[in-house]
Amino acid sequence: MSERLPAHLEVASLRRLAEANGGQAMVLARGERDAGTVLVVTLDRGADARLFERMPQLDGTRPFIATKSQDAEKPEEFDEYLDRRRRQDPDIWILEVDIADAERFIALLPR
Repeated sequence: MSERLPAHLEVASLRRLAEANGGQAMVLARGERDAGTVLVVTLDRGADARLFERMPQLDGTRPFIATKSQDAEKPEEFDEYLDRRRRQDPDIWILEVDIADAERFIALLPR
């Protein structure tokens, strides 16, 4: 049996954690219920979008790592990137979290 939490439960817990820390969370894309990959897009008051993805490490942990940031001069490129990822992997979950101090929030997430 896998130790991994089903994706739909992980997303639900991330939403609750965001709300408990003064943020708001919304599911932008629903993926495969049990085994979908979870991506987290953070915003601060609706701006400065950053994408965090789980990255397996040599020690076996899987922390969320920032992999893309929104360019203020070309914000549409960020959305296009998310759309491409969704087309490449229809099992993917995308959770948008609008919260102050996104790094602190990401640090709270389980590895």
